[in-house]
This record gives sequence, structure tokens and C-alpha cells, in this order.
Amino acid sequence: MLFGEHDQHLARVEQQLNVSIATRGNKIAITGDPDAAAAAEQTLNALYRRLEKGMSVDRNEVDAAIRMSDSSADKPSDPPAAQPAQAKRGATQVHAEDLAIRTKRKTITPRSNRQASYIQALRDHDLVFGLGPAGTGKTYLAVAVAVEELLQGRVDRIILSRPAVEAGERLGFLPGDLREKVDPYLRPLQDALYEMLPAEQVVRRLSSGEIEVAPLAFMRGRTLSNSFVILDEAQNTTAVQMKMFLTRLGENGRMAITGDLSQVDLPKGEPSGLRDACELLTGMEGVGVVRFTDADVVRHPLVTKIVRAYEARDKNRSDRRHDGGGNAG
Repeated sequence: MLFGEHDQHLARVEQQLNVSIATRGNKIAITGDPDAAAAAEQTLNALYRRLEKGMSVDRNEVDAAIRMSDSSADKPSDPPAAQPAQAKRGATQVHAEDLAIRTKRKTITPRSNRQASYIQALRDHDLVFGLGPAGTGKTYLAVAVAVEELLQGRVDRIILSRPAVEAGERLGFLPGDLREKVDPYLRPLQDALYEMLPAEQVVRRLSSGEIEVAPLAFMRGRTLSNSFVILDEAQNTTAVQMKMFLTRLGENGRMAITGDLSQVDLPKGEPSGLRDACELLTGMEGVGVVRFTDADVVRHPLVTKIVRAYEARDKNRSDRRHDGGGNAG
């Protein structure tokens, strides 16, 4: 089970860490660069611990274990003040199983060191900002922690929200009433819920109000107490909207705010409320900020390459504009 069918898991470790692995019976010999060999050993030990606990091991879990062990590929690039204390720990100090999130339908473990830091921050702070590109698990893990908190009785309800900002489209031209117009914007949050709770429980809890999915505009004037509140796609809030949302936090309330500052759909010239809030609140006691990078993308491997391609093109365009401005002067 550890090696995989036709030793495919071992081959994956060899390929990703550039080591050679030889087996004889239940003995494994790893050769290569000392750091890479140590990362391979840690990867295999982590996977073996999963199997001992009755958890599955597939290609995704192999890739996750490699990310968790290969600390050189996952060093935080942010200033220390922008990272929660847990983000400074080395990979060898973080075991994915120790941060497992248990829901009704699955047990979720971090698949990168920043995901581990993010889960810890969500458990330790009342307000957490998760920033980074698509596919890094920002929203998914926040929903998972919220479901775990609800199931364990630490909060009374979950509130999931998004700003209904068009990505090049117009809400007014969509068919249906207001709820039908905004439903597509909130669907990703509901999809995450269905992965963690049986369908009948999601429906029942939505009907009872234990779980609420609503556009950001519906938050105005409310006090969100005893709740785990998640604001997704927060890069599309204005500074005024963000202030309104943050000040909804009530007694025994928790907030997770996620977004990707490279995908702002606000009108040109309108500053993002997410950027503004992070600049203002980073370092404040009770606030955690975790910044993901393309190294943390856990979707299809192509997603990482796509994110990097766009980032490289944007950087080149920025450099050309800067050079052109300098020459013109």
C-alpha cells in the first residue's frame, strides 16, 4: 500500500525529489542529495503513518507528503510580521495527521506547510486572512474548519458569504429573481459543504439557519455572534464593504476572509478592500495572515503551471512598462 501499484508511489517520490529508491522486501534504500534523501525518508514515514491510522494513500496524498517534507520548495516569502507564528515552524515539526480536520464525510489533512499554518491559524485566531492563487485550498479549508467547529458545538452556526461582483458579466442580464441571480456566485461554497456533510444534513441545517449562504450585501446591520463566518472572493470588496463586514463580528465569533489579489474584478481605479484590510490589520493581536503561493496549489498539476505562466507574463508586462517609462524620461 505504501509503494503503490507497480511501485508508482515510489516512482513519484523519485521523480519529484530527484532521488533513487531501491527496495528489497520491506527495506528501502534512498540515494541522492542528502537534503533530498532526507525529504524522501520523511515523505515515506509520513505516508506510512497515514496507513497505520487506516487512512488512504493515493497520488494526491503522495504529492502532499512531498510538499510537507520538501521545505526548500515551500519557504514563506512574506515578511515575518505577515505570517502567523505557526508558519515559521519547519516542515519536520508539522505532521499533517496532527492537524486533521474531521467532518461527517471525510478527514481532511493539510497538503502543504502553508496549509498546515493556515489550519492552525484558523483554530488559534478570531480573524484570519487567507491570500493566494486559485487551488491553494483557502476557502475549502476554511469551510472544513467551520464545519468541524459546528459539529463540536464550539459555534452555533456557519455563515458563508461572497460579494456578487461580475467577472466581465452583468447580473442584471441573468434570468430569475435576486436569489437565482446570486446563486451561481455562492455555489462553490455550497459545493464544499456537500463534500463534508451528508446531503440531508446540509439541507436540514440550511433550512434551520444553522448554515447560511448569503451575498455580502445581506450582512449589513447584523451582529454575527457564536458564528464561524467566511467571506470568499474578498478581493472584490471595496474598502467600505470590508469595514462593514469586519465590524459584524460578535461575541464568540470567528471570521475567515479569503481572496486572490491578482484577480480583482472591481471597476478600474477602485481599490480592493482586501488589500486595504491586510495592510491595516497585519500584526494586530488576534489576527492571522497566511499568504499562499503557486507552490501551494493542490489541484491538477496543470493549475500550478497555469498560475506561474500568468504571473510570469504579468511580471514581464510590468517590467516593460517600467523600462518604457524610464526610457521616456
